[in-house]
Amino acid sequence: MRQKIIITMVVIALAALTLNACGGGGGTSNSEKTIKSTKAENLTITLASLTGQLKAGENDLTLSFTDASGKTVDAGAVSLKFHMPAMGSMAEMNDPAKLTTTSIPGRYRANVDIEVNGTWEAIINYEGPQGNGRASMTVQAK
Repeated sequence: MRQKIIITMVVIALAALTLNACGGGGGTSNSEKTIKSTKAENLTITLASLTGQLKAGENDLTLSFTDASGKTVDAGAVSLKFHMPAMGSMAEMNDPAKLTTTSIPGRYRANVDIEVNGTWEAIINYEGPQGNGRASMTVQAK
């Protein structure tokens, strides 16, 4: 009987460690740092990366939607685009992110190739259980 209890405790401990390592919580994972957050209606939208920065070139990001209590919530169909207006002889730039869902509803992986350093507007659109909405945030690519 005692052996069954020990085995059960070990299995529970391993399951908890695995869930924690795989990012089983809401919002951003412990290893990711927030680049910027913004509010849209009753949601907080957070853009994060491992470094906490956006850079020129390839970026692997996380886009998360949380409610007022901080719980990750499903936002449905989501898009993310980075926009830089035309300046001088430089043409307007629009860099769309490729979004994929994760095992956590309301948390998306984003891959985007940012063309140049500078000030970008991240434009987020969503349509789903939390309603339809649009938000934007100014971010710096370094």
